[in-house]
Amino acid sequence: MLEATTTQALARRLYDARKTRTALRHFSAEHPQMTIEDGYAIQREWVKLELADGRRIKGRKIGLTSRAMQLSSQISEPDYAPLMDDMFFEQGGDIPIGRFIAPRVEVELAFVLGRPLSGPGATLFDVLAATDYVCPALEIIDARIEQFDRETKAPRKVFDTISDFAANAGIVLGGRPVRPDAVDLRWVGAMLFKNGVVEETGLAAGVLNHPATGVAWLANKIAPYDERLDAGDVVLAGSFTRPTTAVAGDGLHADYGPLGTVSFRFV
Repeated sequence: MLEATTTQALARRLYDARKTRTALRHFSAEHPQMTIEDGYAIQREWVKLELADGRRIKGRKIGLTSRAMQLSSQISEPDYAPLMDDMFFEQGGDIPIGRFIAPRVEVELAFVLGRPLSGPGATLFDVLAATDYVCPALEIIDARIEQFDRETKAPRKVFDTISDFAANAGIVLGGRPVRPDAVDLRWVGAMLFKNGVVEETGLAAGVLNHPATGVAWLANKIAPYDERLDAGDVVLAGSFTRPTTAVAGDGLHADYGPLGTVSFRFV
């Protein structure tokens, strides 16, 4: 494990990078002994800085939920990070691209909890019982820590991504909210359009065979830290498409069929 002073210093660098939109080089290259636990420790220290600014946690995101992404990241389980209140943007609106460094967009389902959910031992069925509704969502991911090193071009490691709030930077909720038992969530599909052209398609079953599986995993994962998911929390269950790059002027539109649409434009 990294020293506490090192963890705090790295968290401060990420906090500053988010504010100044300046990408950092890989922490894992600077600290080769870094572990997954170090990544989460840095993340928790960064959260403290955001809370001290008056920000609040509105939920959590789960990442690396697809088998392909886990293999490419050399990790056998998903990762997670908080969703801060200033990461939420209005459906159908304009989002300043200057808020981000190198934004990309992913297609997800969001679970909005109606009652608390805690582990250990939380199951998919517990998630469905605790969920008020599920709705379409677009997640904006970003790279406060460079995705590829500016000199070596080496990809960042999972420790870097976890430190970097699991890359989350924005969330747009939309579409038609549904009760979690109203549809077979595995078969929820979506088409992601950029400027009217289909960029990605996918099924929610790509998320651990059922998107609620990841929410149960998360409740169990945070239980050892005496944390739980609370009523009202928004939980992004994980992307079922590859990330799509975007620049200023691009319009993103996801069509979830019976669950409606969610869209925004970068300006």
